[in-house]
Amino acid sequence: MSWLEVIVLGLVQGLTEFLPVSSSGHMRIASEVFFGRDPGAAFTAVSQIGTEVAVIVYFAKDIWHLFTTWLRGFRDAEVRRTDDYRLAWLVIIGSIPIAVLGVLFKTQIETVARNLWLVAVMLIVFGVLLGLAERYGKQTKPIERITVRDGIALGFAQAMALIPGVSRSGGTITAGLALGLTRPAIVRYSFLLAIPSVFGAGLFTLPDVFAGDGPSGLQMLVAVLIAFVVGYAVIAWLLRFVQNNTVYVFVAYRIALGVALLAALSIGAISAT
Repeated sequence: MSWLEVIVLGLVQGLTEFLPVSSSGHMRIASEVFFGRDPGAAFTAVSQIGTEVAVIVYFAKDIWHLFTTWLRGFRDAEVRRTDDYRLAWLVIIGSIPIAVLGVLFKTQIETVARNLWLVAVMLIVFGVLLGLAERYGKQTKPIERITVRDGIALGFAQAMALIPGVSRSGGTITAGLALGLTRPAIVRYSFLLAIPSVFGAGLFTLPDVFAGDGPSGLQMLVAVLIAFVVGYAVIAWLLRFVQNNTVYVFVAYRIALGVALLAALSIGAISAT
């Protein structure tokens, strides 16, 4: 893997991880278009550690509060009745589906799921679903009103992102809007929900990332650092954006990119595998 490829993919990961446009899909597309190869699911998973470190740094105070509240809840009945204690458990519960399905379908995720025909279709289909959720979602529930049933549903929505083109944040935002959550509430929960699952995926696939003609340890570190810096800036921007704007711009982008990708595949401009 060249240094240029490492830098470009680190930038792509940082720019797209938190937007509902599919970072893994963009990594797959960018690598095929510019470098004629697939960086692999392992490289994508490990580079995501950089963006999740950005989440931890950005939300350090909130995360520490949730963690300590969760621990205190084991011995204090009053704490167990708080919204923060329940939210901490919902993050844990919502992380289970992607962990289980990621292990069960590891081979398929690393092979057939990375076909660009599938990526293009997922970009379009889940773009349309995101638009429908934005249009018809009531958007009345704050983050404190997320229920256990919501947490499980959002966990499975996040797990759909095991297929490049779906988008982890896109899946959770779509499901959250459909469940009546406000945009700021679901985006914030999406950030928290990603931490255990992404770190778990990165550590789980770390032994695979250096196999064959993959990156060196130094190259992987640089990709993670680039994703961290760019991802941190994107978090700050996205939280401001969703306060006063719809997600239709991401819907239009997903559909346009999916159609362009289908056209490129149809004329043989790029390879699907």
